[in-house]
Parts: sequence; C-alpha cells; structure tokens
Amino acid sequence: MNIFVSSLSFKARKEDLAALFEPFGEVTSARIILNKETHRSRGYGFVEMPDDEAAKKAIDALNGSEHMGRTINVAVANPRPESQNPEK
Repeated sequence: MNIFVSSLSFKARKEDLAALFEPFGEVTSARIILNKETHRSRGYGFVEMPDDEAAKKAIDALNGSEHMGRTINVAVANPRPESQNPEK
C-alpha cells in the first residue's frame, strides 16, 4: 500500500520516515519529495508497505501524531493520475 505523509519536518530524511513506519511492518520504500530547484524538502513524502493490514494499522496509529516536532497527517495515497501523453 502506498501511504501519503504530510506536514513533515523539513529536516526529516527518508531514513527517518522509514524508521517511523518500521514498528508496524516491512517498509519497501520511503521517499521525501524535494523541490526541484532548491533540492529541499517540500514537507511531504510517501511510504510503501507490502502488507495492507500493517499499513492500515500504521495509518491509524500515526495520523495526528508528533514527529520531529510537527503533527503529521498520514493517509492512503491517491493513485497517480495517468499521463496526459500516453505511449503510442
């Protein structure tokens, strides 16, 4: 399951994000989204967990919790929109 995490500290790194979710189960990836120009955190990221039940428990437990001095929002990520220019 792909999980969206927002209101992250700008100091948070992908390792911090992974460590936050690991007590609930396996984390296959953790990404912090960066500003393309400044290469600084945009304050949100995504976590992938293969076990949907573990992911749901993590969402329930972590949504509204404090991480690195900020109250974070955690939810199921919306699917990526299809490309405007599909391959021919």
